[in-house]
Amino acid sequence: MTPTVEPRRVRRQKWWPPRYWGIAARSAFVSATVVLVAVMVVGGFLAAILYRSLLSGVDDAAAARVRDVVAALKYDTAGELDPALLATDQRIVAVQVIDRNGTVVQNSQTATDPPNAPLIEKDSIARKLTVGLPDHSSPDGDTRISGQVVDSPGGPYTVLVGAGSESVETTVKTVLVLLAGAAPIVIAVSAAASYRLVARSLRSVDAIRARVADISSSDLGERVPVPIAFDEISALAITMNEMLARIEAGHEAQRRFVGDASHELRSPLAAIISALDVAAAHPELFDEELASSTLRPEARRMESLVEDLLLLARADERGLAMQHKDVDLDDVTSSEIGRVLRERGVFIDADLAPTRVVGDAGSLSRVLRNLLENAARHASSRIEVSLSSHGSEAVLTVGDDGPGIPEADRARVFGRFVRLDSDRARSGGGSGLGLAIVSEVVAAHGGIIAIGERAAGGTVVTVHLPLAYSSESSR
Repeated sequence: MTPTVEPRRVRRQKWWPPRYWGIAARSAFVSATVVLVAVMVVGGFLAAILYRSLLSGVDDAAAARVRDVVAALKYDTAGELDPALLATDQRIVAVQVIDRNGTVVQNSQTATDPPNAPLIEKDSIARKLTVGLPDHSSPDGDTRISGQVVDSPGGPYTVLVGAGSESVETTVKTVLVLLAGAAPIVIAVSAAASYRLVARSLRSVDAIRARVADISSSDLGERVPVPIAFDEISALAITMNEMLARIEAGHEAQRRFVGDASHELRSPLAAIISALDVAAAHPELFDEELASSTLRPEARRMESLVEDLLLLARADERGLAMQHKDVDLDDVTSSEIGRVLRERGVFIDADLAPTRVVGDAGSLSRVLRNLLENAARHASSRIEVSLSSHGSEAVLTVGDDGPGIPEADRARVFGRFVRLDSDRARSGGGSGLGLAIVSEVVAAHGGIIAIGERAAGGTVVTVHLPLAYSSESSR
């Protein structure tokens, strides 16, 4: 019986949560939201300003009519008023003159319903001009009333002028409706423009991503495309190309380093294996002379090479761990000069001044040893060593009267496995790591190293290290 295989349910990805949106969609949403809030805030603010401005115009018109009627009543009675002062227009909707008994003695044709009813109680108006009583004070709720009490030859009168606010409200509502109708269009246009702009920019990012995805460790020569526009994405592409160039250079340096290390280790291993093969085939030849002349020197050479490689590997990984103690650099230099004199027998002219630095005595001894060994290998007849202090620095120089180093190669010799001889001969005994180790140790002590030309011909190496200041010297 064939088992029934249930169809696998495909989980469909939801699209509405914002975390599933692309950057272009998020930018469009944010743009639309900002425009919506801006339209609402600015629209409400403008509507409020427009409403207050129109009301102010209506109140000013009513106040002007009150002043005109009051000015006329100072010389005439209510019955003698000019009919033009009682006329209405788009703003003025009612004019009334009320006597001391509260009777309306003059009234515009559209004042109230019934016609002889006061707009408001006359006691609400004082002798000082009152402008813009609120709408709810009027009977119909759509009239803003202004008024003033005036003494006339016919007695005191109360002048009331009503200004219509309904047109103001209608105008403001119309503006709000227009803003509400235009807002969706503005929001949609801003969202679409933001989406297209961001999507267009992201096409360059996607091209960069696709190119980076195609770059493999075996083909680091590829570079990402740089957009024509001088913007942040262009700067990103340039930075990524610079990073790829550094990675390519580091990969190439690592490849050369592995090849050079293998090449260096092959020679002592081959010598040791050959000697052991001879000893296995001819046991009678395996004696102290074979061990001391072949096996031990090659083993020590390989041990020294492995230690140098480990030291440089530690320097690359996390930097060299150095002690910070007071070190008499003149004593270290004198000790290393004595060792070279015993082993090499070369003439050394030394001028050492008492100098104290802060650092690692063993590492500084390694620096002196490598510099002196390097000078001894290339010197024709003499080596010159000087140690002094200048300002806040200790200055150490090691020179030889050898063939010298061309100026174009003086920075290159601090690289690893660098020999200036083209055939990589080992007759001098160097592995090409000595000056590289010197450079790492000097840098770890906060110093600098440089190679120059000796005045009488040859090479001079100059090392600058910070001096140590004791409490007594600081006083």
